[in-house]
Amino acid sequence: MFKSKTSKIAGVLLLSASMLLSACGKEEKKETAGTATAKNALEQIKADGKIVIGVKYDTRLFGLKNPSSGEVEGFDIDISKQLAKDILGDEKKVEFKEVTSKTRIPMLNNGDIDAIVATMTISEERKKEVDFSDVYFDAGQSLLVKKGSSIKGLEDLKKGTKVLAVKGSTSAINIREKAPETTVLEFENYTEAFTALKSGQGDALTTDDSILYGMVDQDANYQLVGGTFTEEPYGIAVKKGNKELVDAINSALKKMKDNGKYDEIHKKWIKSN
Repeated sequence: MFKSKTSKIAGVLLLSASMLLSACGKEEKKETAGTATAKNALEQIKADGKIVIGVKYDTRLFGLKNPSSGEVEGFDIDISKQLAKDILGDEKKVEFKEVTSKTRIPMLNNGDIDAIVATMTISEERKKEVDFSDVYFDAGQSLLVKKGSSIKGLEDLKKGTKVLAVKGSTSAINIREKAPETTVLEFENYTEAFTALKSGQGDALTTDDSILYGMVDQDANYQLVGGTFTEEPYGIAVKKGNKELVDAINSALKKMKDNGKYDEIHKKWIKSN
C-alpha cells in the first residue's frame, strides 16, 4: 500500500517536471523566434511583399492627404515609394499609415509600421529610441507670422507673446530654450496649430522652415521671419537593432541621389519662397 502511494506521488512529480520543462522549451523557442524577427525586419518585409511606412497626413509639401483623391501626397511620400521600388522592386508595394510627431515612435516600437518617413529630425535623444538612416533632408527651425506682425525674429518673443508648436516635436523643446519668457501652446498636429494661428490664438507658429513654406503655399497672408535658428536634419527611423533595414534604406537613398531621382522629387515639392 505504501509502495503504491509512493509510486503515484513519484509519477505525479515526474509528470509535473516534464510539463514544466516543455513549457520552458516553448518559451525559449518563442523568445528566440521573436529575437530573430526583430533582427530580420528586412527579410520579413520581403516575405510580406510590402513595407509599411508612417507618414504625416497634415504637412503640406511633405505628407498631405488630398481631399479629392483620398491619396497622401508630398516629398516624404515620393521618397517612400522609391524605397519600396528599390527594396521590393515596385513602388506600389508600400502601405502608408498616418503618424503625428507624438505617435510615430510608439507606433514604430509597437510594430504598427516598419519605418518612419515623417519630417523627423535626427537627435541624440531620439537615437536612444530608434535607429536612423543617413540624412535625407536638411531643414532648419523658423517662425511663421501673419504679414504685418511686429514679430521679426526670436528677439521679439518675450513675456506675453504666444508661440504655437506641435506636441512631441523638437521645435517645442527648442523654442522654450531659445525664448524662455514666451508662452508655448502645443497642438496635436500642424493643421490644428496653423488653424489656431489664423484664429488669433497665438502670435507665431514655429517648426521647420520646410513645413512652414507649405503653410505659406496654402495661405499667402503669412510669411517666415527671422531666418533659421537651428539645424534640423531629417532621417528615416526604424526600430532599434534593424541594421539590415537601415543599410537597405541608405543604399536606396544613395541610388536616388546618384541617378537624379532625389533632385527630381525635391524640385517637384520643395518651395523656398
